[in-house]
Amino acid sequence: MDLKYSAEYEAFREEVKAFLENNWPLKGEEAKLRRHQQQALFRQRAVEVGYLYRSVPRQFGGSEQPADVLKGQIIREEFGRVRAPVELPGVGTAMLVPTLLQCGSDWQKEYFIPKTLSGEYLWAQGYSEPNAGSDLASVKTRAELKDGKWLINGQKIWSTLAQYARFMFVMVRSEPNAEPRHAGLSYILVDLKQPGVTIRPLKQITGGEEFCEVFFDNAETPEDWIVGKPGEGWAVSKATLSHERSALGGASGSVSLFEKLVALAKSVEINGEPAIVDPTIRRRLAVLDGYVSSHLYSSYRQLSMSVNQQDPGLVTSMNKLISTNIGHDVARLARDLIGDDLMLSPPQDRKKEDGNEKWINQFIGSLGIAIAGGTSNIQRNVIAERGLGLPRE
Repeated sequence: MDLKYSAEYEAFREEVKAFLENNWPLKGEEAKLRRHQQQALFRQRAVEVGYLYRSVPRQFGGSEQPADVLKGQIIREEFGRVRAPVELPGVGTAMLVPTLLQCGSDWQKEYFIPKTLSGEYLWAQGYSEPNAGSDLASVKTRAELKDGKWLINGQKIWSTLAQYARFMFVMVRSEPNAEPRHAGLSYILVDLKQPGVTIRPLKQITGGEEFCEVFFDNAETPEDWIVGKPGEGWAVSKATLSHERSALGGASGSVSLFEKLVALAKSVEINGEPAIVDPTIRRRLAVLDGYVSSHLYSSYRQLSMSVNQQDPGLVTSMNKLISTNIGHDVARLARDLIGDDLMLSPPQDRKKEDGNEKWINQFIGSLGIAIAGGTSNIQRNVIAERGLGLPRE
């Protein structure tokens, strides 16, 4: 595999480097702005020169660049190298925006996308329910069309940061008698700031409140806030999930996490020596290094397929699964390395001065990532049945 970039792309890399040298960190009076103001100003300039939101048309707040996977990869590499602000995180930018570009109406794109990219509109996801997690076809939240409005009743759960969101994209059952079950689902956008919506944060084992349960009691949303047509929610949701799994399965996160684990192994001691010299610890690190390298080169394969306009297909699910497994293994080794520090209270807000206790959240959080974006067992079934042609369970 030839991993070198051509002269054309190396020239583009130099352009990106020059832009970053002149624009990040901000200089002069601009450096006195608040952190979020500096980031917003930088993002605006990065969009103007075509480095961020490249796939989003300019009329919707993007930079509208021709599709070029390698240029996108170079931008990620160089922005990451100097820790420059990248595209805003969150389900709105990572999941809803690409879904609207693929499936939304023109007015929906014009109304929602620009303010989502700028951070003015924050979004939550309304998929899971108490009795409908990985099996979305079991969704029971109802939407009934009356007098030009959808009336929504039901409950969603595990909605990340819904307490701060303005809107939610919700999977509802609008055609109760449709068969098969997934044919009766619709994908609807809802304003959360209304009397018919109750949001309750869920206290987690770490002490944080990242997830919420959301109750709808005759909540209203306009008729044209549906993405696609009534009954097409299953197809629209698959577009959203594909973007979510791609975001969760990126190899860069595994590489960064492993590097932090190696640093931890160098900083703690076993029998008076750095843990990294212990044969057992070195063996476990070597095994993990193999998995991380496998993930990294699998992502290169996915990148190459995209460059050649080939559909990566189930490689996306495979990368999400191995990313989850690596997170588990890193957390287990970190748990063993920090020893008694595991009994400390996990930090609520990450600070530079945090000690080994910052690994507690990684250990506990690694359990949850096996559920996010489709549970690991669901991913295994998809790979086995659709990829390898194995019989259904």
